[in-house]
Amino acid sequence: MAEKVLVTGGAGYIGSHCVIELIEAGYEPVVIDNFHNAIRGTNGLPESLLRVQDIVGKKIEFEEVDLLDQAALNSLFDKYKFSAVMHFAGMKAVGESVQKPLLYYKVNLTGTIQLLEVMNSHGVKKIVFSSSATVYGDPEYLPIDEKHPVGGCTNPYGKTKYFIEEMIQDLCKAEGDWGAILLRYFNPIGAHVSGRIGEDPQGIPNNLMPYVSQVAVGRREYLNVFGNDYNTPDGTGVRDYIHIVDLARGHIAALKKLNAGSGCKVYNLGTGVGYSVLQMVAAMEKASGKKVSYKIAPRREGDIATCYADPAVAAAELGWKAEYDLDRMCEDLWRWQSMNPTGFSKDS
Repeated sequence: MAEKVLVTGGAGYIGSHCVIELIEAGYEPVVIDNFHNAIRGTNGLPESLLRVQDIVGKKIEFEEVDLLDQAALNSLFDKYKFSAVMHFAGMKAVGESVQKPLLYYKVNLTGTIQLLEVMNSHGVKKIVFSSSATVYGDPEYLPIDEKHPVGGCTNPYGKTKYFIEEMIQDLCKAEGDWGAILLRYFNPIGAHVSGRIGEDPQGIPNNLMPYVSQVAVGRREYLNVFGNDYNTPDGTGVRDYIHIVDLARGHIAALKKLNAGSGCKVYNLGTGVGYSVLQMVAAMEKASGKKVSYKIAPRREGDIATCYADPAVAAAELGWKAEYDLDRMCEDLWRWQSMNPTGFSKDS
């Protein structure tokens, strides 16, 4: 029997790509989502998962569940026998978290606490958590390894990731039979090679590359580049971008590692290479054959100059490393964006 893995927030950008990799690795994902960021398709399924079904040629089990609804969570765990949980669900816009901190703490922290409680009461004690390099705050040194200090977060979104990491680590210390892997993502971009699924931000994109690709496809007039006076080669912010499929495969490697023992482990998922905003614009122009207009704007509060990973521990302990280069990331992103100019929606 295939192991059943619960995927929270599995209709989202990262979750949906992980669902494909889970199926390809022989697992049986059960997806929950509350449609906060997902477009509703037919048969009550998110549009992203309808397309995943087409890609993998299999039906995907889906339930509309909100993590704040503990009764629904209990029913879900009564219905299915899960071997592990991949936890992606949560609010994720940095700017919005500054404006609505209580909402972020309520959804991300309370939702996760309820998930962990229900897992515990049902004897499901393996979790892969979707964390972020934002927990490192402003880097004290580069590249950032897993021993880098954490907690100096510059916004409530980042703090929720840090607090959840702490909760899971404390739980693993208190209960010896729990196994957890905290994956600190750097900057996932790109899309599945089919061009059928990808990142579809609702409203104005918060992340650089969806914005760049929307300018390239003609949905937006120009890109605002926030700051060109950083201490970087061209003055614009440098980040570690990783292909979403590489990132998803890192989750499969983590799941396999969990099956080998208990305790809590932390891994960076990045490439170890940093690219500036203007380098990313040039790469997207190359992939799309389109001009990406931009204007220099003032720095954004909370932004840092440079951030990139040391991914050596994931390579050594998970046997995982990122394989796709920047050209491939942008080619796959452009395929998704050009095939779906308005994302999963039928109109703009």
